[in-house]
Amino acid sequence: MDENARPHRANIVDECLQLEDITRMDWPAYSPNLNPIEHVWDMLGPRIAARQSPPTCLPKLRMALLGEWCNIPQD
Repeated sequence: MDENARPHRANIVDECLQLEDITRMDWPAYSPNLNPIEHVWDMLGPRIAARQSPPTCLPKLRMALLGEWCNIPQD
């Protein structure tokens, strides 16, 4: 599955897939509703932005994301 993104359609990727005998799945060009991680990012973004002190560097952002990730309801 590659969602038809340009980097996934590069010649080198096609060659690698052919060498490994991997068949591409048919997938709509832009279908975030079919990709569960898009829903997770939609939840994480506002949670990080709403923090009293937003992260100011990558390590702090990583820790904030991990903390919020653990607080996402599983349902």
